[in-house]
Amino acid sequence: MKDVLIFSGAAFFEIFGCFAFWTCIRLHKSVYWLVPGVLSLMVFAFLLTKVQTEFAGRAYAIYGGIYIAASLLWLYFAEHHTPDKWDILGAGVCIAGALVILFMPR
Repeated sequence: MKDVLIFSGAAFFEIFGCFAFWTCIRLHKSVYWLVPGVLSLMVFAFLLTKVQTEFAGRAYAIYGGIYIAASLLWLYFAEHHTPDKWDILGAGVCIAGALVILFMPR
């Protein structure tokens, strides 16, 4: 369960970091958005090293499913746009896959 929290934290920091670049480049906001963006991406990368998975590729696969769901939460809470039923279905499939990879015995 600790790993799920780490993956969730990593997703927040990656999404925030990328959104900072989006804000600067696509929304033409201040270049100063890049400072917290880069710091956030550094925290994201650090957090992924803290999960209890032997192989990086497996950690990235698990993280991918959680990232997709977290991105839709960002869409709703930060960008104030409601995900549609296909977004939610797709995220559910990805979360299910991530949980299989995370919790099945090896």
